[in-house]
Amino acid sequence: MRSVPETHTIFAFDAEMAPAMTVETPQTVVFETLDALGGQVRHERDTLETLDFSRVNPATGPVEVAGAEPGDVLAVDVRSVDLPTQGAIITGPGLGVLGDDVHRPVSKILPIEDGHVLFNGLRLRTAPMIGVIGVAPGSGSFATGTAHRHGGNMDAKEIGPGATVYLPVFRPGALLALGDVHALMADGEVCVSACEVSAVVTVGLRLLKAVPLRWPLVEANEALSVHVSLPAIGDALREATREAVALMERALGLPFDQAYLLASLTADVGISQLVDPNKTAKATLRTSLVGPFESFCHGR
Repeated sequence: MRSVPETHTIFAFDAEMAPAMTVETPQTVVFETLDALGGQVRHERDTLETLDFSRVNPATGPVEVAGAEPGDVLAVDVRSVDLPTQGAIITGPGLGVLGDDVHRPVSKILPIEDGHVLFNGLRLRTAPMIGVIGVAPGSGSFATGTAHRHGGNMDAKEIGPGATVYLPVFRPGALLALGDVHALMADGEVCVSACEVSAVVTVGLRLLKAVPLRWPLVEANEALSVHVSLPAIGDALREATREAVALMERALGLPFDQAYLLASLTADVGISQLVDPNKTAKATLRTSLVGPFESFCHGR
């Protein structure tokens, strides 16, 4: 088992970023992560105007995976997410889906106890998930707050313990980093944040050689969800649907028109987040229909 401390952080997924360490696969790696606010919100008086935005959205890593090459897929098995005793959630004018209705910045400290997030007397069951997880892009640079084909800030609530995240590899070594852990988040993350926490994340890394995959894919809760992140949510929804139909073609050996009809009966299309520069849509298929990804990942 290898461990990456929270002192090894990045603020952009860059094609040329230097690794914090190199591992062989299969390998277990522990990532110590800072919260997305950079640990700056400890009291409810710590609001947006007090934040140093150069410290926002840190991701721990990156970890170089020996032998990973463009055209491969990095499988990240999320084994555990250990939470602290409190988190924080914030919003402010202009932020989130209803930002025009917000007239002052607000921060709220959320205690976490016995597997629940406490909010104004409500006890909300925790559902730990990783908001930022990705690899180096093929070229250029993406801030850790932006998601695209490399992964990044997808804010997909499916990425929690028991999930496997499949990431297309674009650069030798893949260069995996992750962070922005949430103790609880609903689809959309509508106010611009969730229950933001530092965390200790344990993952298993495996390498799938020469597997065609265009966008990140998550296998969790007996389902596959493809996550597409683009500037316009309508475009992301359309592309996620196209990817789900293509997965059905591969998994079931169907022609496009038949897979398209079947998708209208069985593929759930939704939204992961609406607040980052690229919005993230998802299309979900049950594994009882198409099987686990690794059963058909090389096609038929």
